[in-house]
Amino acid sequence: MVSIALKSFTGLRQSSPENHHPTTTTTVLSKPNHLHYRRHTITAGKSSPKITGRNLRVAIIGGGPAGGAAAETLAKGGIETVLIERKLDNAKPCGGAIPLCMVGEFDLPLDIIDRRVTKMKMISPSNVAVDIGRTLKPHEYIGMVRREVLDAYLRDRASAAGATVINGLFTKLDKPTEKYAPYVVHYNAYDGKAGSTRRKERIEVDAVIGADGANSRVAKSIDAGDYEYAIAFQERIKIPDEKMQYYENLAEMYVGDDVSPDFYGWVFPKCDHVAVGTGTVTHKPDIKKFQLATRLRARDKILGGKVIRVEAHPIPEHPRPRRLVNRVALVGDAAGYVTKCSGEGIYFAAKSGRMCAEAIVEGTENGLRMVEEADLRVYLERWDKKYWPTYKVLDILQKVFYRSNPAREAFVEMCADEYVQKMTFDSYLYKKVVPGNPLDDLKLAVNTIGSLVRANALRKEMAKI
Repeated sequence: MVSIALKSFTGLRQSSPENHHPTTTTTVLSKPNHLHYRRHTITAGKSSPKITGRNLRVAIIGGGPAGGAAAETLAKGGIETVLIERKLDNAKPCGGAIPLCMVGEFDLPLDIIDRRVTKMKMISPSNVAVDIGRTLKPHEYIGMVRREVLDAYLRDRASAAGATVINGLFTKLDKPTEKYAPYVVHYNAYDGKAGSTRRKERIEVDAVIGADGANSRVAKSIDAGDYEYAIAFQERIKIPDEKMQYYENLAEMYVGDDVSPDFYGWVFPKCDHVAVGTGTVTHKPDIKKFQLATRLRARDKILGGKVIRVEAHPIPEHPRPRRLVNRVALVGDAAGYVTKCSGEGIYFAAKSGRMCAEAIVEGTENGLRMVEEADLRVYLERWDKKYWPTYKVLDILQKVFYRSNPAREAFVEMCADEYVQKMTFDSYLYKKVVPGNPLDDLKLAVNTIGSLVRANALRKEMAKI
């Protein structure tokens, strides 16, 4: 079971738990024998009326990777696009790791990538360190970015494509009273000057994309439901140059109930400093205690460092109950697209924003027709088919290996296996199915069982102490 879980892109298929509202035409996905089955309902949007005198208008709330990618795609597709972001210099407590495929898929310039990580250390509760990355090819790496740099770049590119970027705070959404009536987006506009007053503004649009993060106001406005979330805490620490050399192309991940009962601690390299952080779902009030423990575990390597920035932010643990209502869709963290176990969210945010925008462009014939809920459901169907299995598999991994320190020791032990490293990195870097070797899969299954048996025996011995 766990050998399959470690290869999270092996063709597993399962629809999301979201409630789908029946429409006229029904498309049924294939039914796996071993998984829960749910019907998707899709209606072609070509019956929607043509728009005269203008093109389709869409507002995007939130200017992170999801919002920036959506805005660029819409603008290039002929849609009148407005992106509203409250803080244009915002920096999130995000590890900043992006897979190699994102660099190519989103045509990212190499100068926004601070570091190319080719080595990783997974460090167990007992401080056993396992080197990960031995299977990487010479051209392969994990990119490390600063969110304030990446987000600004994607917004600037959207602006160059024709989107209007507004520095403002979204406050309220008035819903239409008729089928094709506009949504009214209310926001407070900023002029960027310190001490300036906020101007109350409003715009009318045909559709709204909520890309405004885990505390999404757009999600609340459509009653999208709540989800469990983690709190991430991160300190950016400027360390001496000789110590920074150690982290030149190296990232560290610490596991143990001292650094987090259900996540991990990290030290990731940035341009001229390191990001040291941790996260938790179950013990949020203790986050500073876990952060201190993470710093203590890495203390010799960051000795002499100076904290230059402190950041905290919620991170969703699973998709919201509803990600689409009428002509309002959620993407990125607002939708809950952060993977358990790894906490990865940047790529999935940008990808979901682009996929949502593509569905709008296609369904409305480049903005010439009115958008309908059915057009946006195409985005959800494609997303769930492509990525839902990944979220379920990583959920299983977290429950199996993060439940106790002995289980974490077993997890780190497994990470030493080169086959595990190859399958994991290939899946992470390229976000696609990686065929495995049946014999190696069998060996991995045996080793996994052995690691878990040893972990269970250790747990019982520790319980006697």
